[in-house]
Amino acid sequence: MAVPAAIAHGGAGPGPSRQTNVEVSISRAVEILEAGGSAVEAAVEACVVLEDDPVFNAGTGAVYRTDGSVLLDASLQTSDGRMGFVIAMRDTPNPIRVAADLLDEEINGLAGDGAREWADSRGHPKAAVEGRPPRPESGDTVGVIARDSTGALACATSTGGTSFRPPGRVGDVPLPGSGFWADHGLAVAATGVGEAITRSLLSYRVHDRVISTGSSLESAMHWGVGELIEDDVSVGLISLSSEGPGSGHSNTDMPWAAWLG
Repeated sequence: MAVPAAIAHGGAGPGPSRQTNVEVSISRAVEILEAGGSAVEAAVEACVVLEDDPVFNAGTGAVYRTDGSVLLDASLQTSDGRMGFVIAMRDTPNPIRVAADLLDEEINGLAGDGAREWADSRGHPKAAVEGRPPRPESGDTVGVIARDSTGALACATSTGGTSFRPPGRVGDVPLPGSGFWADHGLAVAATGVGEAITRSLLSYRVHDRVISTGSSLESAMHWGVGELIEDDVSVGLISLSSEGPGSGHSNTDMPWAAWLG
C-alpha cells in the first residue's frame, strides 16, 4: 500500500501572501485521501478550491483577454495513461471538472464552444465567470498533484490564460507535455510564462530526465528551470512520484504546499 500524498502550487510569482490559500487546497486533498478517496478526486477537488478562490488566475479569478472575454483552460492526467483537457471555455467556473469527465472518453480534449456544449450535455454548471481586469503579471495559475493509497497519481492544472493576449491564445496548461505530464509513476506540473514552458516542453522533459537518467526530482526541476528557461522568464514546477513527498522549485517566489500521509 502506498502512502497518500499531495502537492499544490499557486503560480509563479504571487509570493507568500498566497501561501495560506494554497494550504487550504491541500487540506481538501488531505480530507479526501484520508477518507480513502482516489488521486483523481483529491486532485480535482483541491483544484476546484483554487478555481473558486478569486485571488488566482483560474476559474473565478481568471483574467480578461484583449476583447474583454474570460476563457478557461484546464487539464487532468493520470499515471495509468488517461487524459482530459479543455481549452478556451466560456461560462465555466470549474473547467477542471469538465477535464475530469473526459478521462474515460475516446477523445482527450475539447475547445471553445464545442467544449461548453459537451459540458452542457454532461450537466456541468454554466455560469458567467466575472473574472478580473488585465494585469501585467498573471502567472498565478494553479496546479495540484495527488497520490492515493493504491499508488495512483493524478495531475490537475487550471488557468484563465494571460492578460493582454487575444481570445484565441493557448498557453501551456492544456497542452500535454508542456503544462503537465504524468506517467511511469511520476507527475510534473508547470506554471509561469506559458509560451516559454510550451517551447521547451518543460513538464515532459523534466519527467523524462528523471525516468531516463535516474536524476532526483529536485535536480531535474532545477535543470529544467535553469537550463531550459531563460533567466528573466518566470517559471515554476511541482512534482510527485509514486514514493515520498512532493517537491517544488521555481525561479520566482512560488507559493506551494505539500502533504505526506
